[in-house]
Amino acid sequence: MIAFWVKQQDKLLQALMEHLVLTAQALAISLALAALLTLVAMLLPRTGQLLMQVFSVLYAVPSMALLALMIPFTGLGQTTALIVLVVYNQYLLLRSFIEGLRGVDAAVQQAALGMGMTRLQMLWRVQLPLALPSIFTGIRLAIISTVSIATIAAVINAGGLGRILFDGLRTLNTYKILWGSILSCVLALGLDGLCKLAMRLMHPKQGRSNPQ
Repeated sequence: MIAFWVKQQDKLLQALMEHLVLTAQALAISLALAALLTLVAMLLPRTGQLLMQVFSVLYAVPSMALLALMIPFTGLGQTTALIVLVVYNQYLLLRSFIEGLRGVDAAVQQAALGMGMTRLQMLWRVQLPLALPSIFTGIRLAIISTVSIATIAAVINAGGLGRILFDGLRTLNTYKILWGSILSCVLALGLDGLCKLAMRLMHPKQGRSNPQ
């Protein structure tokens, strides 16, 4: 194991960096889109229900199948992988964002409206801070999902750690399989840890009450 790392260190680190960049890009786009769609869902409840239904159906489609379906339109490579990753993340993020915002105590919302706040002001100043635990839960789920599906995306030449894993399976190279798996786990756990740290900084009470 150690000897293989020393010999293939450059290739392994390159694959790890490719995976990290793809994951970061997908998460950034996913969060921006989910924030916009959540705003629409909160202002237009029926539209929000329709969005959740659409993305729940898409989320039920196996990732390999969705990747294959996108190839005729966007070709092989990272563009297709990014689109699929963003689509999968929307269900996880929207569900957590919307449930968190709508789960705020109705009495608190009525009090905010009684103070003269508009719906947007209440959403930003009252509901959003109280919904942070649910929001971060969705983000953590999206992180794990993105890292794992990005691994599968290697089959369409998207690069990343999946390239190491599938090459190891093709050549029956146990070291490649092990290192690909280990680095994927390390990346997922590392990003999840950063997310939990951000949660504790933004919501200290929740961070102390839910140390896991």
